[in-house]
Amino acid sequence: MRIKRIFAATAALTALVTTAACDGGGKDDGRAAPASTNSTGSAGPDTGPPSAGSLAEAQQYVQRHTSCEQLSTDPADKRMPSQDPAKPGTWSVTERGVCSDQRERGQIVLYRTSDMKEFQAGYKKHVSDAIDGGKGDYGLFSRVFVGKDFAVVPRRTETAMALAKSGLRILTCNPTFGVPKGYKREKALVEHCVLSDFVNSQDGKGSVNHQSPEEEGRERGESARPKEGRKPENSLGLAEAGSLTELKKLVTSELGCEQFSTDPETVAVSSIDYLPAIEGDHKMWGVGERGMCGYPGGERRAHDLSWLDKVDDMITFQTKAKAAQLKELRENGGRYRATRSMVLVGKNVAVETNSASARHGLYQAQFLHLNCREGFTAPEGYRFEKALVNGCVLTNYEGS
Repeated sequence: MRIKRIFAATAALTALVTTAACDGGGKDDGRAAPASTNSTGSAGPDTGPPSAGSLAEAQQYVQRHTSCEQLSTDPADKRMPSQDPAKPGTWSVTERGVCSDQRERGQIVLYRTSDMKEFQAGYKKHVSDAIDGGKGDYGLFSRVFVGKDFAVVPRRTETAMALAKSGLRILTCNPTFGVPKGYKREKALVEHCVLSDFVNSQDGKGSVNHQSPEEEGRERGESARPKEGRKPENSLGLAEAGSLTELKKLVTSELGCEQFSTDPETVAVSSIDYLPAIEGDHKMWGVGERGMCGYPGGERRAHDLSWLDKVDDMITFQTKAKAAQLKELRENGGRYRATRSMVLVGKNVAVETNSASARHGLYQAQFLHLNCREGFTAPEGYRFEKALVNGCVLTNYEGS
């Protein structure tokens, strides 16, 4: 699957992934402070996600941080989102209400849940389905704040900035999202999602990300990001491992690598459905150790094949990978074969896989796709770094 780019207008499809594109006048500098409350009751140390026994209690919690007036549970209320996948009876939602942030002139949708893990799983599937349908940016600018048993979705970026200073955390399940340094990053209840206090926004009113090429450029007075990407020495960080065994442990949850082999004959296996990126002697690619996850065949057709590489010479590896990519494009009408494994690299490791779902998890584990297509660039919000060889970049964006 090749992920397609979408624009901010598509975010209006559902309240759960709104980008708060309306105008407003937020003044916050973006650094989210630790929460000063531990429940919907009295103030105190942050001892975990806040809880609410009713929508009224959830409203009271929100009101500590921003305006939330005229709470209504009437489905006919015009403030209710017209297209909302999280209605009562779905995703373990037991109650849904809406209130008005009169200060910022926006709406806030509140949800009570009987099972927060089920709620997060429902949201993750909703985002994944949209991405699989070609909407690659879906959920990247999430406004889904979650607590222990309730969730809050503000319409306005300014409202989100106020809530980011509470004990609630933003649930983001777009696999290309990474929490910048300086912000809280916590594990969600479902895999490949993350909780943070970083408000990702396209309107310029969200949290400040001093790690992004765009922010750095603006601080230096530049009008645009470098076309060749961020320089390697200024990378936001890449995955690394001291051995092939360590690499396997690092990626097992993403690749489902229960079946693993380093036997040269087994590793050299490929099938019509699973073509490796490396062809020939892997030593010539600068790879010291190479292994394969998956089932190479036998009684059943080969399935779930991916290759792991402990790279000793990353410049040689990227040079060879670039040549292989350009050859593939020439021989296949300017396209990559769907069964050809994409190369995701770290600092001294690489993974070859044609599984889109596996790549989603690997991007969150700080792997980046080596893309050597001429003229390729990535939209704002995605990582876009210069590779070690000219004409290639490292990115977590898979559009063309």
